[in-house]
Amino acid sequence: MTPPTPGDLDIDARYACAKALALEAAQLGMDFYRRREALAVEHKGSDRQDVVSIADKRIEDFIRARLAERFPEDGFLGEESGSADLQARCVWVIDPIDGTACFVNGLHTWCVSVGLLVDGQPHVGAIADPNHDELFHGCRGRGAFVNDTPLAVSAATHVCEGLTGAGTFHPRGKEHFIPFLQKLLGEGGMFIRNGSGALMTAYVAAGRLIGYYETQLKSWDCLAGLVLVEEAGGRVNDFFRNDGLLHGNPYLVAAPGVYRQLAQLIGPSLDG
Repeated sequence: MTPPTPGDLDIDARYACAKALALEAAQLGMDFYRRREALAVEHKGSDRQDVVSIADKRIEDFIRARLAERFPEDGFLGEESGSADLQARCVWVIDPIDGTACFVNGLHTWCVSVGLLVDGQPHVGAIADPNHDELFHGCRGRGAFVNDTPLAVSAATHVCEGLTGAGTFHPRGKEHFIPFLQKLLGEGGMFIRNGSGALMTAYVAAGRLIGYYETQLKSWDCLAGLVLVEEAGGRVNDFFRNDGLLHGNPYLVAAPGVYRQLAQLIGPSLDG
């Protein structure tokens, strides 16, 4: 029997929905953002930097309900509400507010990330940044865009030729993050951390960053962006190994001219 292909699915409808839903959810996020001082904010576990607000939960509920209405046969994985039907051919992977710490502290580096796996592969991504009126979006085989402008990764061939996104929470931070920064700076490179893995991934696809390394990232932070990077000509590490969809992994996306150099600076922890 011939295995099913994405052509058997209505990818056009799902791509259009991802874009529209990311934009609508981002505007809902802006409504919360403008009155953020009144939001209830909680801390996740023992990490005081890992926060969640009522806005995250409300926006994810909104997205999940809309997707269940449009595509009831699809699975779902969200940062706040967990997973359902992960064996489905199409699985939506959602971060309702990526960059919550920035969001609650009045910084403009947060976004809504809507990604879609088809047969286990990242296929559609939409990342809406309402503070800058930018929608990063892409579909496998169809390219990647910011609004209507095609994306292309940087032509850099050495880390000294641009900015590298870098990030960590406290787990794995001291062991892996500081050594990487030391090596990057030693090569003449420079780094930036804006608090949103989805946006930094999109910036790699747009050529604004030459690469982005995170010591440990969750799939809802990057799945939409992985589509963009690959469609824009970039390289990605084997993020989904060892059940990375549910548990996360070390993460690297980069322009092809610097990927190997960055991977060497990171060392064995990238794929270990």
